[in-house]
Order: sequence, then structure tokens, then C-alpha cells
Amino acid sequence: MAVLGGATAVVVVVWLQFFCFCSSLNHEGGLLLDAKTGLEDPSNELSNWDAGDATPCHWTGVACSGDTVTAVDLANLGLVGPFPAALCRLPNLAFLSLSYNYINSSLSDSALAPCAALAHLDLSQNVLVGRLPDALAALPSLAYLDLSGNNFSGEIPLSFGLFPRIRALSLVANLLTGGIPAFLGNLTALRQLNLSYNPFSAGRIPPALGDLASLEVLWLAGCGLEGEIPPSLGRLSNLTDLDLSSNALSGGIPATFANLSSVVQIELYHNSLSGPIPLGFGNLRSLVRFDASMNRLDGPLPDDIFDGPRLESAHVYSNRLTGRIPSGIARSTSLVEARLFDNRLNGSLPPDLGERSPLMLLDLSDNSLSGEIPASICHRGVLEQLLLMDNMFSGSLPDGLSRCRTLTRVRLRNNRLSGELPAGFWGLPHLWLLELRGNSFSGRISPLIAQGANLSNILIDDNQFAGSIPSEMVSLSKLYEFSAANNMLSGSLPASLADLRELGKLDLHHNLISGELPRGIQWSKLSELNLADNAFTGGIPPEFGELAVLNYLDLSGNLLTGEIPIQLQNLKLNEFNFSNNHLSGPLPPLFALEADRNSFLGNPGLCKASSGLCPVSYGRRYSHSFIWLLRGIFISASLIFVIGIAWFSWRYHKYTKENLAFDKSKWSLTSFHKLGFSEYEILNCLDEDNVIGSGGSGKVYKVILSNGEIAAVKKLWGSSKKDLENVNQPIDDGFEAEVATLGKIRHKNIVKLWCCCSHRDCKLLVYEYMPNGSLGDLLHSSKGGMLDWPMRYKIVLDAAEGLAYLHHDCMPPIVHRDVKSNNILLDGEYGAKVADFGVAKVMEMMEKEPKSMSRVAGSCGYIAPEYAYTLRVNETSDIYSFGVVILELVTGKPPIDPEFGEKDLVKWVSSTVSQKGIEYVIDPNLDSCHREGISKVLSIGLLCTSSLPINRPSMRKVVKMLQEVNAKNKPKIRKNGSKSSHCYLKDPIEFGSNA
Repeated sequence: MAVLGGATAVVVVVWLQFFCFCSSLNHEGGLLLDAKTGLEDPSNELSNWDAGDATPCHWTGVACSGDTVTAVDLANLGLVGPFPAALCRLPNLAFLSLSYNYINSSLSDSALAPCAALAHLDLSQNVLVGRLPDALAALPSLAYLDLSGNNFSGEIPLSFGLFPRIRALSLVANLLTGGIPAFLGNLTALRQLNLSYNPFSAGRIPPALGDLASLEVLWLAGCGLEGEIPPSLGRLSNLTDLDLSSNALSGGIPATFANLSSVVQIELYHNSLSGPIPLGFGNLRSLVRFDASMNRLDGPLPDDIFDGPRLESAHVYSNRLTGRIPSGIARSTSLVEARLFDNRLNGSLPPDLGERSPLMLLDLSDNSLSGEIPASICHRGVLEQLLLMDNMFSGSLPDGLSRCRTLTRVRLRNNRLSGELPAGFWGLPHLWLLELRGNSFSGRISPLIAQGANLSNILIDDNQFAGSIPSEMVSLSKLYEFSAANNMLSGSLPASLADLRELGKLDLHHNLISGELPRGIQWSKLSELNLADNAFTGGIPPEFGELAVLNYLDLSGNLLTGEIPIQLQNLKLNEFNFSNNHLSGPLPPLFALEADRNSFLGNPGLCKASSGLCPVSYGRRYSHSFIWLLRGIFISASLIFVIGIAWFSWRYHKYTKENLAFDKSKWSLTSFHKLGFSEYEILNCLDEDNVIGSGGSGKVYKVILSNGEIAAVKKLWGSSKKDLENVNQPIDDGFEAEVATLGKIRHKNIVKLWCCCSHRDCKLLVYEYMPNGSLGDLLHSSKGGMLDWPMRYKIVLDAAEGLAYLHHDCMPPIVHRDVKSNNILLDGEYGAKVADFGVAKVMEMMEKEPKSMSRVAGSCGYIAPEYAYTLRVNETSDIYSFGVVILELVTGKPPIDPEFGEKDLVKWVSSTVSQKGIEYVIDPNLDSCHREGISKVLSIGLLCTSSLPINRPSMRKVVKMLQEVNAKNKPKIRKNGSKSSHCYLKDPIEFGSNA
């Protein structure tokens, strides 16, 4: 018995040790491991979640109170998988955040129901789909719910009006439809309501939202709202942030807004509001930012709107405001930014403007303001940007600006300013943009300009500056553009300017500059040189031929002598002019063209022929007989070459027909429209003479059918497995994708697929023929200049409507995945149609087959940044690519170009606009009278290419914004009072300052 008892004791001990080992992790740790099991963790962020621990309280993202788990924060860890329902079984879990991951699938009521203690739930920035679950509103403790940045769809459920304790509700940037429901006004404890950027049906703001007495933040931007703003919102006395921007709201701003005593920010921009700003706005003592831009408000600003002691910035621009700028603006003690540009404001500025306010930015451009610039404008010494373009300001520049060392941008173009500039103004240390064009400034350019180390653009054309250009400008190592045309500058061009390595544009035409042209130049980045109408003497330096990127050269109207250096043939000039000088000798051979005749007129010493040009004479180098011998050899070689090509072409055509026509009975045809031809007629026309394009998946043929119709036939061919491996995508995949997508689509801006034919490895897709080819080929060829702005606007609107149809009207939605200018085809009237659906995916299919997203589809320069890194694809990827197409149309440049350096088109446009202004990115082939409309479309393109997908508008919204930039209504009035016969604008949407 003793032995038996001892044995029993040993067994018990072993069993207890085993039990302790298996139970070393408590029950809550086991639940966390269950949750981890259902998630992929590619970055191994949860590597310290270990079953051997006694408690999970020190695991990544886990927080405890005592020994029980109360919070799980797994935000931004790259986790992939469905919502981990096991977390809801943690009995005391009050805080759960899975934001910025790849949580997918849908949220079920059963998965959420156990979360009884949950007070904070953040599932934002994931890829959740389906309808909003009713179970969320049944959680008794839930106070904070953030589901923004997902793909939830359907209407906001009725249960969302029954949250017992909710204080913050955010559904921003989903796919919610229906309207904003009035029952949200029942959530009396709500402090934050964020519903922005959802494709809600057009509807009004529910007046019941005015019952949310505790509300502090109300964001309803981009919600399809229309009608008037309900006055009941004025009852929200605790409101600090009101955003109703980017809707279609009309009527006036309610006078009750004057009761928003706590409001810090009001954003009403991009609506259709009218009427004056309520006078009571002057009582909003806490107002920091007021943005009512992109409306059509009329009437002057109330005189007391800027009296609030905490006012830091006022954005009330682009509203066609009239009247004087209120004197109350000068009484604000906290005004930092004032943007009132592009309105109809008149009168003079308050004389004490800037005296009390720490002004950092003042933009009053494009108004009818007059009088002098206030002397106190930089009294507090922090002004960074002074933008007063296109007004009627007069008088001299205040002397105080010469001591305003914080200035970075000064733009005073097209005013009536005069007098000499304060000497110190030229040398402000942080100033990089100085634009004084179109005034009557006089005096000299001060040598103190050497202290302006950051000067990049000096634009002083059309003034009365005199004297010589100071040699001290050699210190301006960052100088990119120096434009001083139409002044009275004299003396010689300082030799030191030749050392400015960053110089890209030098325009000094119509001055009194003399002496010789500079030599030893280091202008490797110079693209434009205009020294016309001066008094330069001597010869043209041969080193001008080494300016690799120079495309504009004008040396006309000088006293230059000698021959035109043959080295200038190395330049790739789009435009040049040497006329009205004293040049002599023969022309370089590449310049001896009839088309260039006008570039050499007024040079009596240049040798002449009957055409007035100077052909190169080869008679001095070769004998007459030797020349005829060379001609004979050339003619013989050409004849042999032509015969060889003809024989090869005949053999190839015969081989192609024999191979395509084999066993025609086995070809299968699937039609999607009523056809007037057979597959045999298509096969008989696939000759190499009919090839109009080719790509990675095959060739495209132009086929003229017997019934007079023209078709475009894409042939996808793979005769062997090796052939298939050499293309980007298997033939069958691309063929099936395109057939499945285009076969069921009927839209005027989607290319029409008539039928498809297949036989073994050969697949044929037969489309309607688009006679003007692709947008990319036309835009980036020598024919790009024929695309004027109205035509480009029509193309971009057509393409946007096609993509909007795919995203919003197809059920389920379709993502193109390869939007680019080469996949936008143009019909005979330059109507645009989206084409090439070889890599398109149905959203529903991508959710069921995630493996199909195992590689990046798309073209370099068009791929959205988040797609390239994460392979997560949805409609926002197409929107980014379409934004790149918009930038192509505006700039005329391809998405990738050596000119950009390491940047792509998006980054180049963004940085150039930020540093130099919009005019530096607009295609010079476009008429400047369309500048306003072009600027608005450019802004839409930049919005579409936002680095954050949440900031990109839906394609439906893009179409709406483009339609509002209507380029075909009333003629634009030029400054001289005449009307352009070809420039039309319809009060285009304003997206910001033209500065």
C-alpha cells in the first residue's frame, strides 16, 4: 500500500506540474491569442504575445487594471484579417483601437454583442465593408465610435439614433448613401458628429441637429447637402468647429450664427451661398478661422467681424465680396492671416492695418483696392507674405518693409505704385520671390541685393528702373529667374552673371544695355534667354551652343556682328530670333530653312539666295562628277532596299494570312451588340499594313468592314507557354477580365466592345474605332499644340464621367487599375472614352479573392502611393491616377520626365506651384485667357492626387467640380474691354489664390 501510495503521489505531482504549465497563461491571455490566430502579422509586431507568460499585461498594445485587460491598442501595426471577435469576450475591455490596419470583411452583430464594457472603439482607416451593424448602438457603455476611412455602405441605420451614451461619432469617408437622418438629433450627449465625405443622396441639413446642445464639432463637408442652412444650428452654443464646406448649400448665412459664442472655426467654402455676412459675426469673440470661400456672397464684410480678440485667420476669399475692407480688421489683436483675394472689394486699406495684429500673410489680390499700402503693415515684424496683385494701389513702398526681415514672398504685380524702393528692401535675407511687374517704380537696383541670399525669382518687368545691373548679383546663388524687360537699364551686362549656375530664365529685352554678350557662361539650366532690343555689340559667343536645355533665344534688335556660330545647331530651340542686327556670313545648315526666314531678317551682311536664306555651298568641296557618282550610288542602294522591303512584306503577309485563316471553322465569336459582319471578315483584315498600335499584350489593327464601319481589333497572341510568361499578365486573365468588364457596360464614355473571337491561344477583341487615337499619344506628340483648353476640358470631363460610371453606377463597382492618358481614347469629335480593361477588377471579386492583388497593376507615374506599398486597391487608386491625367492636360508634360529629376509629375507640380506659382506649370501652348479655368482644374487634379486616400474626392464629386468649372458659357472680358472670341468661362470655382 505504501508503494502504491507513493506511486499515486508521484502521479499527482506530475499531473499538477503539467496543469500548472498548461494554465500558466490566464483566460484573458488565451482570448488574446485566439484573436491573434485570426490575424496575419507580416511585420511580426505581436511577437511577444507568448503562451508561456502568466499574464498578457506587458504584451504589445495591451493595458491592464490590476490583472485584468482593460485596453487593447493595435493601431498602425499592419495587421490583416477580419475583425477579431475574441477581443469582445474580454469581460472588462473598455478601449479597443485597430485603426490604420487592414481589417477587412464586414462587422457582424454577433461579433460585437459581447463588448458590454466597451467605451471607446476605433476601427478607422481599414477596409471594412457592408452595412453599419445595429449591435453598435446596443453597447451600453460606448461613448466614442470612429469608423472613418472604411468602405461601409448603405444608409445610416435607424438604431444609430438610440446610442445611450455616445459622445463622439465619426463616419467620415465611407460609401454611405441615403441622407443625413434627422434621428441623429436624439443623441443629446453627442459632442462630435463627423459625417464628411460620403456619397449621401442630395438632401438638406436636418434642423433637428440644432437640438444637440452639447455638440462641439459638426463636420458635414462633402455630404451632398443642398438647400438653406437651418437657423436652428445657431442654438449650438457649445460649438467650436463647424464645417459645412464642399456642398451645394444655398441661401444666406443664418443670422443665428451670431449666437455661436464658443465657435473657433467656421468653414462654409465651396457652396452656393449668397447675401451678406451677418453683422452679428462681430460678436464671435472666439472665432479663429472663418472660411466662406468659393461661394457667391454679395455685400461688404461687416465692420465688426474682425473685432474678436482671438481671431487668428480669416479666409473669406473667392466670394465676389464688394465694398470696403472693414476698419475692424485693423483692431484685431490676433489676426495672423487675411485672405480676401479675387473679389470686388474697393476703397483703401485701413491706415493702421498691421499695427496691432501679428500679421503673417496678407493676400488681397485681384480686387479693386486703391490708396497707399499702410506703413504699419509689418509693424509687429512677423509678416511673411504680402500679396496685393492686380489692384490699383498707388504711392511708394513703405520704408518699414525694408526692415521686415521675415518676408518670403512679395507680389505687387499690376498696380500703380511708383517711386524708388527702399535700399534695404532689395536685400531682405529670406525673400525668395519678388514680383513688382506692371508698376511705375524707378531708381536703381541696389548693390545691397547681394544680401538677398534666398532670392530665386526677381520679376520687375514693365517699370522705370534705370542704371546698371549691379555685379553684386553674383551672390544670388539660388537665382532662377531674372525678368527686367521694358525698363531703362543701361551699362553692360556684368560678366559675373555668367556664374549663376541655377539661372533658368533671363529676360532683359527692351532696355538700354550695351557691351558684349557674356562669355564663359555656366548657365546649364537656362531654358529662356531674351536680350532683344538693346544695344549689344560684338559677336555671338560660340559657347551659347552648349546651353543644353535652352529652347527660347531672342537676340534681335541689337548691334551684333560676325557670323552665327555653327555650334548653335546643337541647341534644341523651339523659337529663336537673330533679326535686325549686323550679322554676316553663311547660315549654319540647320538654320537654312524657309520656315526660319523671319528669324534672320534685317541682317544685310548674311549671304543671300533667291529664298533670302543662305544655303550651304558644297560645290567648293566636291567636283561635279564626284557628286553625280554619290547620287548614283545612293539611288541604286535605295532601289535595292525598296525591293527587299516589298519582298519581305509580301512573304510576311502571306504567312500571316495562312496562319490566321487556319481552320476558321474552329473560331468562336461572342457578340455584345448587333453586328453586321462575321469573324471571317475580321480575320481576313489582320494584315501588318493595318497595325495602328502595339503593347505588352499584343497588337491593335484598324479594320475597314464591308458595311462601311471601322473597327479596332486587339489581338492577344501567345503561341507557347514561354510567350505567355513574357508578358505582364497571362493572356487568358487579361482577355477574360476585359470581356467580363466591357461586355456588360453601356456608357457613352466607355469604349464599346462589339464582340470577341477566340481560337486556342489567339484572342481577338473587336472595339469601335477611335480615329483620333489615345490622349497620351496626341498630347505628348508634336500635335499636342492643337489641343486648346476647351478641347482639353471636354476630354477631362468625358473621362471623369466614364470613371464615375464604373465606380458609382456599376453594380458591383469596377476599379480600372490602369487609368492613364494612353488608355483614354478620342473619337472623331475628340470625345473621350476610357479603354483597356485588361487589369480591371470588380470590387466584390477583390474582396473574395485577395490573392488577385498579389502584384501591382498600373503604369509608372500613375500608381497611387498607398497601392504601390500595400497592394490595397479601391476606387481611390483610380482617382489618384485620374488626377495625374488632369495634371498632364494642364501642364502638357508626361507623368515621368527627366526634367523633374527624382520627382514625378505630381511632386513637380506641387513643389513648383508652392515655390513659384501656378503660371510656371501651365502648358505654354494654352491661351492665357483661360488661366482661371485652368487653375481650377489644376486644383482638382492636385486634390485627386493627395497622398492620403481619405482626402481624395469621389469620382462623382470630381465630375461635379469639373462641371462647375464650365469653360463654355460667357466670353471673358479682357482688360482692354474687348471680348475674346474663343475664351469662355462660367464663373469658375475658385480654389485659392493665384499666388
